[in-house]
Amino acid sequence: MRLKLTMLAILAIALSACQNLPDAKEGANRKVVFLKATHCLEEPVGDQDRIHFGPCLKITDINGEAPTVRSDGFIELPVARPMTIGTSCVYRHADGTPIPATVGTAEFQVDSTTFPDGGQRWYLHAHEQARGVVGCQPTLSTSVFPTRKTD
Repeated sequence: MRLKLTMLAILAIALSACQNLPDAKEGANRKVVFLKATHCLEEPVGDQDRIHFGPCLKITDINGEAPTVRSDGFIELPVARPMTIGTSCVYRHADGTPIPATVGTAEFQVDSTTFPDGGQRWYLHAHEQARGVVGCQPTLSTSVFPTRKTD
């Protein structure tokens, strides 16, 4: 009985988390996309059963203005509109805490073809992969996972 209640609680939490994501239909109707305001890369390390905590990226401004972050952690952006997104990146120790000496900034240019359709969720990664990289080189993706695997 205890196991059933635990499984039911986990299922309820998972379903409520999914319900907090932006509604693609809503975004498509209003011609907006959803860009995650803060995103951290991580990657499993081989078969060692451990996670490498990669760099984190935070959106600091859009065209020089502070972004409005929704309660779900996403920023709404209009489709087919050029803009400049300011970012800040920081790398992390093995325990996940930030390494202050690694903070960097970069701009990400959006043109009129970057977000052609509304309703999609997007993520700016600090880099293409989670390990073996330095600096802040924002990479746009519809996936939360790194663009390239290190292994």
